[in-house]
Amino acid sequence: MSWTLGQLAVRFGCSLRGDPDLRVERVATLAQATPGTITFLANPRYRAQLATTRATAVILAAEHAEQCPAAALIAADPYATYARVAALLHPAQAHPPGVHPRAVVAADATIAPGASIGACVVIESGARVGEHARVGPGCVVGARAEIGSSSELVASVVVCHDVRIGARVLVHPGTVIGADGFGFAREPEGWLKVPQLGSVVIGDDVEIGALTTIDRGAIEDTVVEEGVKLDNNIQVAHNVRIGAHTIIAACVGISGSTVIGKRCMIAGAVGFVGHLQIADDVVITGQTMVNRSIDKPGVYSSALPMDEAVRWRRNSARFRHLDELARRVQALEATLGKKGERDRDD
Repeated sequence: MSWTLGQLAVRFGCSLRGDPDLRVERVATLAQATPGTITFLANPRYRAQLATTRATAVILAAEHAEQCPAAALIAADPYATYARVAALLHPAQAHPPGVHPRAVVAADATIAPGASIGACVVIESGARVGEHARVGPGCVVGARAEIGSSSELVASVVVCHDVRIGARVLVHPGTVIGADGFGFAREPEGWLKVPQLGSVVIGDDVEIGALTTIDRGAIEDTVVEEGVKLDNNIQVAHNVRIGAHTIIAACVGISGSTVIGKRCMIAGAVGFVGHLQIADDVVITGQTMVNRSIDKPGVYSSALPMDEAVRWRRNSARFRHLDELARRVQALEATLGKKGERDRDD
């Protein structure tokens, strides 16, 4: 389905520079665009590609409109506007309601009439699937688990017993929600498993990437509040709480009982030790090891950036002597301080 630029401008509140009757039917990058496509410029590093784009139209900020060789949809936030246009031009696939004949659904499970249940799905006793929800092929919904209205489990997702998922939640393939948390008590003869008696509660409008794991709580629930966005391959341990509208990139590990505030931005491969409190509006850059609580908003980092291998090895060797050097400096400062006092007395 195609849309005119005039229709898009009105729908998304943009100023239009160009012919409102031009039509676009799909999105593309600046470099790969062809007639009939619409693209965008949000990152200044791609500005050089603007002059040669073959797109029918470009979504961009007012400051770049004069350099645009195509029609321009001028937006205050080009990237957000592009996201809305892309969703309009490339709508999600519709799934007809009903239960696939190869699904296994417990007799006392509740499936809303408008829900879609795919092939090889297992829905256990007492589970509930809401109106217009979709449970894709190969998924498992455990006993008494709840899937909210218009939520989607894409494929091979495991939702364990008693987990509660809100409305309009999107869970990508391979994710496991509600597996046991990592709880063991040490005894002389080995490790004793601690029963994990809590569950997981997922708020509305959450997105969870592929192969992410969210463990159930030991006693109280693990909680992911509304609007949270989680990338792929994230580990959320038992009793963690993630505040509303926080976004977390791939390969982050969050140890047990950590509480992360609202509207935080956490980059890839960050690690959290357990039992921390992270304030609202905190930004943590990639590969940071968070080993203490953060009590005020700001940007926090700890990972060392890349360097040439020879210099990195040399600096790494010097780093091992950092404590010794600090002690020598302290001793030198103390000696110089005493000498300065004697000089003043003289």
